Amino acid sequence: MNLKPFQLERYFARYEFHVEYTLCSSDCEAMTIADLLAFETDAREKFERHWLGYTESSGAPTLRREVSGIYETIDPAQVLVHTGAEEAIFLFMHAVLNAGDHIIVHSPCYQSLSEVAQSIGCDVTRWNAREENFWALDPDELRRAIRRNTRVIVVNTPHNPTGYLMSRADYECVNEIAREHEIILFSDEVYRESEYDATLRLPAACDMSDSAVSLGVMSKTYGLPGLRIGWIATHNARVYERMAALKDYTTICNSAPSEFLAELALRYRAKLAQRNLEIITRNVKMLDEFFSRRAEMFEWVRPRAGPIAFPKLKLGEVDAFCHDVVTRARVLLLPGTQFDDEGNHFRIGFGRKNMPEALARLEEFLSRDGIA
Repeated sequence: MNLKPFQLERYFARYEFHVEYTLCSSDCEAMTIADLLAFETDAREKFERHWLGYTESSGAPTLRREVSGIYETIDPAQVLVHTGAEEAIFLFMHAVLNAGDHIIVHSPCYQSLSEVAQSIGCDVTRWNAREENFWALDPDELRRAIRRNTRVIVVNTPHNPTGYLMSRADYECVNEIAREHEIILFSDEVYRESEYDATLRLPAACDMSDSAVSLGVMSKTYGLPGLRIGWIATHNARVYERMAALKDYTTICNSAPSEFLAELALRYRAKLAQRNLEIITRNVKMLDEFFSRRAEMFEWVRPRAGPIAFPKLKLGEVDAFCHDVVTRARVLLLPGTQFDDEGNHFRIGFGRKNMPEALARLEEFLSRDGIA
């Protein structure tokens, strides 16, 4: 295994905790432990009495029951809890792939969705979203990319970094293609339940196919990244068992306090999602106005879900622009090169309450420097 440095995470490590505003965060507004415990009158007392021994490697049964409630056809025994989504991605790739296998990955993407497979020795084909099609994917391109040794198709919807929400027709088509060719569909659904129009919410892939694997996490829609709790849900017993066995070589089991708090949060997941959706919808309207005022400098494809989008810089070079913004305005944007994007895009995040202040600082910087 020969993993390249994780570009995005190294970039955040350099800047994230040394700037005044992070205007590219992928998560939503967090909260304190006290705020979360206040959801139930006896939660604080139960938390203080919570046992700090080892937990079950698959996740606490009560937590898995709450996670299973997100899905239509999943039982608690078909949920495997991980330390964040990253561990789940890593273990999935190692559970199902071998050197020489072929994998197709929705791109641009979070680096581990392609890099882990490459480190195993797999051949990776990028299934590229097209900005000119409002970041939609072409199912015909997927069909043409399939080979005899294709083992996995990776999709991410709602999408990081573009905020694209796949249409129901395209999503069903992708699921059908995977079933037809007996390919495992790995569906990154960490932004599910953050759709601006809930009627457009897609079914979980694990509810549509017995072989598909759905990925979820507490970090994004629910705004609780500090818990470091993620999971996979699947009817695919072979994949589940292999991932569970590999987990014995990584974290073994999860943090007991985190599992307690995640279970509590999931009982109120609709409340958490609505809270963050209100922040997102308020902020995205401000971004509509901002990008309209500066249309000569930026190209804006409005997202359909989640707290992130991928605007294009029309004047100048995006790495230099983001460097100027972070060093001179103390506002962090994420250049698209961190996603191996060559289209001069950058990720902007708007799931936090202080986004208006961050955006005002960015606009002040642009005006002060006489940039459009």
